[in-house]
Amino acid sequence: MSETPLLAVSGLNAFYGAAHILFDLAFDVEPGEVVALMGRNGAGKSTTLKSIMGMIERKSGIVRLAGRDISALPTYEIARLGLGFVPEDRRIFTDLTILENLEVGRQSARSADAGAGWTPERLFELFPNLAEARHRSAARLSGGEQQMLTVARTLMGNPRLILLDEPSEGVAPIIVDAMADMIVELKKTGVAIVLSEQNLPFAELVSDRAYVIEKGEMRFSGTMRELSGNEELRRAYLEV
Repeated sequence: MSETPLLAVSGLNAFYGAAHILFDLAFDVEPGEVVALMGRNGAGKSTTLKSIMGMIERKSGIVRLAGRDISALPTYEIARLGLGFVPEDRRIFTDLTILENLEVGRQSARSADAGAGWTPERLFELFPNLAEARHRSAARLSGGEQQMLTVARTLMGNPRLILLDEPSEGVAPIIVDAMADMIVELKKTGVAIVLSEQNLPFAELVSDRAYVIEKGEMRFSGTMRELSGNEELRRAYLEV
């Protein structure tokens, strides 16, 4: 473990209106690590990612990126510092082509960051099915292809860490397999990932460590191997 985690969250509390959703959450992510944030639907996984990105008002808590406190920063400044977010609902520009969607996400590489400098051609190597359709309207893509395009567009911002919300939700098994391969390859470039998931087999393929939350509270932290081997925990918080 490094002395300074890439992402460190402590005492995070978040609300939707008067409803208290997250309760003193704390976790961290090391550089180049894939961490799974596990839990059932409604556990608070997406709320956690949005809170980190400043998309939901935090009532208390500190979020640090590479040691810098980003808790009070607006979302666009957080993104510029190297934190990318891939939402569950994709939000691509359907009236633009694949290539044009990628250009929308372009941001200059930070010279201090090894592995920075994503380009469309480099991304087409990571997503070959997008390469074949680069001039196609994004509206004509399947749900899985749209998910991949959203990840690729986020990478054009040259993030150090990506918050990936439910990538396996609602896509065909063949796309789930391709997404797992993509995460493994992406990890080799040094990009860290926080993976919000409830699909345990998928998370097992790609993750180093796992956190489990239930009703906005942390219930487990440990290696993915420890989570996979804990049948009682899986039944209590993961298996429906």
